[in-house]
Amino acid sequence: MKSLEFRPEQNHTLSTEDATLTATIVICTRYRPALLRRCLTAVSRLNHQPDEVLVVDNSPGDADTVCVAREFDVRYTVEPLQGLSRARNRGLAESTSAIVAYIDDDAEPDPQWLGNLVDPFKDELVAATTGRVITPVSRDLAAEDHKPRPLSKGDPHWFEIATFGGLGIGCNMALRRSACIGWKVFDERLGRGAPLHIGEETHAFALLLSRGYTAVSLPDAVVYHPPSTRDTIQNEARNSISYWLLLFAEFPKHRMDLLRFLTYRLKGKDLPWFRESQEPGEIISSGWGIRLRAGINGLLLFLRTSKDDPE
Repeated sequence: MKSLEFRPEQNHTLSTEDATLTATIVICTRYRPALLRRCLTAVSRLNHQPDEVLVVDNSPGDADTVCVAREFDVRYTVEPLQGLSRARNRGLAESTSAIVAYIDDDAEPDPQWLGNLVDPFKDELVAATTGRVITPVSRDLAAEDHKPRPLSKGDPHWFEIATFGGLGIGCNMALRRSACIGWKVFDERLGRGAPLHIGEETHAFALLLSRGYTAVSLPDAVVYHPPSTRDTIQNEARNSISYWLLLFAEFPKHRMDLLRFLTYRLKGKDLPWFRESQEPGEIISSGWGIRLRAGINGLLLFLRTSKDDPE
C-alpha cells in the first residue's frame, strides 16, 4: 500500500479565484427528497448566501429529487456509483467556486453558518474549516469556547486531532477548491456506501494538513443534525479497527501517534487535546469477546479494502 503523506506540498500563492471567496454549498443526497427540501429551505434563509447550491444525487437519478432541486432553482447532478466519498468528490469536481461547503441533506444550518465557515479562508494557508454539529440531545449545550481553533503540523498532536474527531466531521465543513485539484480528496474506500463506513472526511483533513495547509474549527459555524442511526457495536468496532489499520499503513511517520491514541483510549484516560466528548465509547468499554471478534473482522476488512490503492 502506498504512503499518502509524501505528496509535495502545494504552492500557497493566493489565486485570483480564491481572493474572491466565492462559495458553493454541496448537498449529497440519496432518495430522501423530503429531508432535502427541509435542508434547502434552511439554506435559502442563510444571511450569507452562496454563489451556487449543488445537489449531488448519489443514485442513477431520482425524479422526486430532481423536482425538489428545481423547486429551489439549484443545480442538480448525478453520481450514480454509490458512496458518500464519490458524491463529495463529484461535488468538488463540478464546483467552480473558490470555497466548497458541505452539509448533509438531513441537516439544517444556522443563518450565520456559511459566513462563519467561509471567513477564515481569507488566510491563504487555510484549506479546510469545520463547525459545530448540534443534535436534539446537545441542543442546549453551549460551546465552551467560541474562539476559532486553528490546526496545522506545528501542533504535536495534529495527526490525532485531525483523524479522530478533534477537528470536526463531514456534515459541517468547507474546503478550498484550489487545494483539492488534481487528486481525489475523499478516499472512495471510506464513508457511507463504501466498504469501510467511516473516516472519509478525517482522512481528507490529515492529507490536507500533511501538505502544509491549516484547518480551522469554528464553534460558531453551527448546523443542526438529527442523531445518527447507530450501527451495531460489532460493526462499529470492526470499522474503527480497520480505519486505524489503514491510517497505520498509510501514514508511517505517525504510527507512534496512533499507538499513543490507542493507549489513551484503552486506559480510559482523557486525551491531551480538545474533543467534544472525552468518553472512550462503547467499543473500549465492551467485553474482550467483542473486541477480539472486531479485531479479526477489522483486520479482514482492512486487507480487503487495501487491495485497491487510492488514486
